Amino acid sequence: MPVVSQAVGVLVGDRQATVDTIVAAPTPLQPIDLTDDARVAEVLDLAVRVGEVVLASGTGVMDTTNQVRFIAATYGLARCDVDVTYDAIRIWADRGPMLPPASSMRVVRQRSLDFTRLAAVDRLTRRIRTQVVPPEDARAALDDITRADHPYHRWTATLGWSLLAASIAALLGGNLLVAAVSFLATAAIDRTNRVLNRFGLPFFFQHMVGGAIAAAPAILLATIAEPLGISTNPTLIIAAGITVLLSGLQLFGAVQDAITGAPITATARMLEVVMMTGGIIAGIALALRLGEALGATVPSIDLTAGRDITDLPVKILAGAVAALAFSLACYAERRALAAAALGGAAGIIVYLAVQYIGFGAVVSSGVAATVVGLAGGLMARRALTPPLVVALAGITPLLPGLSVYRGLYGLLNDQLILGLNQLIGAFGVGCALAAGVTLGEWFDRTQLRPQILSRFGALRRPIVVRVARRPRRARRGPSAQ
Repeated sequence: MPVVSQAVGVLVGDRQATVDTIVAAPTPLQPIDLTDDARVAEVLDLAVRVGEVVLASGTGVMDTTNQVRFIAATYGLARCDVDVTYDAIRIWADRGPMLPPASSMRVVRQRSLDFTRLAAVDRLTRRIRTQVVPPEDARAALDDITRADHPYHRWTATLGWSLLAASIAALLGGNLLVAAVSFLATAAIDRTNRVLNRFGLPFFFQHMVGGAIAAAPAILLATIAEPLGISTNPTLIIAAGITVLLSGLQLFGAVQDAITGAPITATARMLEVVMMTGGIIAGIALALRLGEALGATVPSIDLTAGRDITDLPVKILAGAVAALAFSLACYAERRALAAAALGGAAGIIVYLAVQYIGFGAVVSSGVAATVVGLAGGLMARRALTPPLVVALAGITPLLPGLSVYRGLYGLLNDQLILGLNQLIGAFGVGCALAAGVTLGEWFDRTQLRPQILSRFGALRRPIVVRVARRPRRARRGPSAQ
């Protein structure tokens, strides 16, 4: 449609983002000497280290592979085989029939959602693509990026996680008291797990402790609410805590790898998601059982609570703030915060609209995630930030924290059908969110490519030189007859 094409052109212009993957290898301006083993090893090390940063930040296997291969090809190593798994990157370069192949390997030991580092590596890749950057200069720039401190203080990240929990509680229909308790509980979870991480406690037990801390204030509030005449829904506190703990997991990357043809890595990531979710459920279950043993009131499930069109402005604002808070907690750059907030608001609007029409939570989540993935690629070009930032932030308000708690409550109270139904529904929503984002990014990458890629197809040279177009022949019309 001409109107849609013009609108997209005005929005993104000729800007490119990471989502605009260029598969064809560029012709290097100054190819390295393939007979120089040290020079070849330097290029391979640069390529796998860039891949290490993007893979540790949650980028899928296929996008990581393309980025590693592209950097190697820029310096003349066009014939490369790249193998990316859950925690390792391997690359083999063919230097011709008269030279032995070269190889390099990098193990991803730590994973952290640092969106500022991801954006900085994205900009470095742009420089390598468009400028004559010697390998030693590119490696020095990469060293500066990986050694740089976070752009915000650690307490700012804690504020982001806490604000995310309060926004989720408000999005689910909670009042000011529930939002405030969710804020404080999440702050306690973040600071406690930070201390436990210093002692090297495995992440499974950290999630278990986080689940217990999320349930403790909910049990306390449910116990004192009736005697004090407080009207509130403590269940939403646990749901908000579950959403915060789930937001940092690799569910999106697991489903994306499964869809794009990386089943081994997808299986590893999915196993990690299942194990960490099991830790959250175990911690909550332990807190609930301990509360029952002490005679406290355990928050019951409320099947009417959830996302609906009541208080629509509040829910849209809560979705935008939740996405912004998640980006802030992951150290996103300031210019990426507004794009993430718009993505979160768009996801909530589409979700509520599709659900209002009559579709279920799985379909509504999938459609909303598709819009978030599509909008993420478009806004990322304008904000010059990786689309992964907008995608992860945009789907965070839609994570099924409430369904997970409902399923756990049903299993603990011998309501097996209700419990399994809620847990399976939560898993379906999570997969729909990841699949929707993948579909949106694919549509943005293939159907809404920038004009510069539509004209040239694939950039085969790091610098594009504009040439004058030939004058078109005059069309025959009524005036020419």
